[in-house]
Amino acid sequence: MINVSEVAKSKVETLMQEDGFNPATDFVRVGVKSGGCSGLSYDLKFDKSQNESDKLFEDNGIKIIVDTKSFLYLIGTTLDYSGGLNGSGFVFKNPN
Repeated sequence: MINVSEVAKSKVETLMQEDGFNPATDFVRVGVKSGGCSGLSYDLKFDKSQNESDKLFEDNGIKIIVDTKSFLYLIGTTLDYSGGLNGSGFVFKNPN
């Protein structure tokens, strides 16, 4: 399960609409790929379709799809949004 904070929900809805996506029917695709300081980095994009092998989660009205390879790395993660002095962007709070 992936959780979505209230702040992230608001930002996702705004960005989806700006990019021509519908938050009620379209998805946020979250994945993990090689790279970054810890050897893994997060990937977030909007998508209109779901693959057969994708896992689907819905939290706080946001539909999230995750490929099966990334699924194990993302269990229990919370998607948040930070607008602090060090820059703004989505933050993945992952207990793993």
